[in-house]
Order: sequence, then structure tokens, then C-alpha cells
Amino acid sequence: MRNPSKTGGLCVPAKTFPLAMAGEGERVRITAFSGGRGMMSKMTELGLPIGSEVTVTQRQAGGPLVVACNDTRVALGGGMAHRVMVALVEEGSA
Repeated sequence: MRNPSKTGGLCVPAKTFPLAMAGEGERVRITAFSGGRGMMSKMTELGLPIGSEVTVTQRQAGGPLVVACNDTRVALGGGMAHRVMVALVEEGSA
């Protein structure tokens, strides 16, 4: 586990990273949000709760990105994408 003092108080697995750092075409699983209940509520309303698997379909360096989850695509600003922690989904896992 990463040191909680370096992840804003979150205890997240060492292989997690901000969604904003995911490359176009990468499939990731949402593992945590930094930003409290408001952030969790907003992401759940968008159809992206913790545990969701998403694919980054479009991204701009330091800016917004588009993720696909099932048949839905959602655009997230760079700031919000930095507060969504994800882990890579291994090939062959469902």
C-alpha cells in the first residue's frame, strides 16, 4: 500500500494511479475517489461507481478525457480525472 500521507489520506493499492494518467485505449478499473462524498456521489450519478471498468477513448494532455463504460461515454475534465484512482485491467480478465 502507498503511504496515506502521500495520497491525500487514501489507502490505495500501490498499482493505482490517477485516471488522468491513463493512456488512450487503456482499460482500467475505478478503485477510489479523492474528494469526499460529493465526488463519489457525482461519479455514481454519471454511472461510474467504484469497481466500474472503463476504457479511455479520447484524451488531451492536461485536459479533458472521454471514457466508455458499457454503452455510455462520459467526458471528464482534467481536474476530476486526477481525483479518480484506477488500476489497469489485466488482459483476459472480465
